[in-house]
Amino acid sequence: MLSVENIHLYYGASRALKDVSLTVAMDEITCVLGRNGVGKTSLLRAIVGQQPIRQGRIVWEGDDITHLEPYARANHGIAYVPQGRDIFPLLTVEENLKTGYAALPRQLRHLPDEIFDLFPVLRDMLGRRGGDLSGGQQQQLAIARALVTRPRLLVLDEPTEGIQPSIIKDIERVIRTLIERGNIAILLVEQYFDFARGLADHFAVLDRGEVVLAGRGTDMVEADVSRHLSV
Repeated sequence: MLSVENIHLYYGASRALKDVSLTVAMDEITCVLGRNGVGKTSLLRAIVGQQPIRQGRIVWEGDDITHLEPYARANHGIAYVPQGRDIFPLLTVEENLKTGYAALPRQLRHLPDEIFDLFPVLRDMLGRRGGDLSGGQQQQLAIARALVTRPRLLVLDEPTEGIQPSIIKDIERVIRTLIERGNIAILLVEQYFDFARGLADHFAVLDRGEVVLAGRGTDMVEADVSRHLSV
């Protein structure tokens, strides 16, 4: 489904990614791990079109999307939940969800029941402002907003950061449910080994902008991965 091929990414003269390759398959979860500042978010921003790459290419469903704008990638079925959530604090929960309509044809501009099956707490909060929600509720709203676009690739940047354990369990349940229902691929960035190990079909570990470990999730060795997660 998604093929990231030997990409290099720079911020000015500073190199953030060097020769990074990654694949994400349909109905599977690929986890990218690494400590802060090693290029994980830069990789996701490159995939969704928020940061241009200098070399390499990005292929989605057989099409080269390397030079497409972010909105065009969203129209191709790629949804992004950034680190920090980026919800609209002054909009209601319902209005936040409806911002996902921008990537949809008119006939699909409605809130699917699946959203509230996955996040039942949001049904009772539709009239509340996004800024009044707890951090965990805002994270659920951010994921739900992405799902409104009916994505085939869901890109999640550290969805467990700063979230209470009960909500982390809910997010894990949602990710599993989406994969079990099929017709979606998930790319997940994480710092926490246990959360990633419990979900990953495939994994890649970044260090200083390069992939230093990769393989099937079942082959993850905690000592090897943790060496690149600790400061």
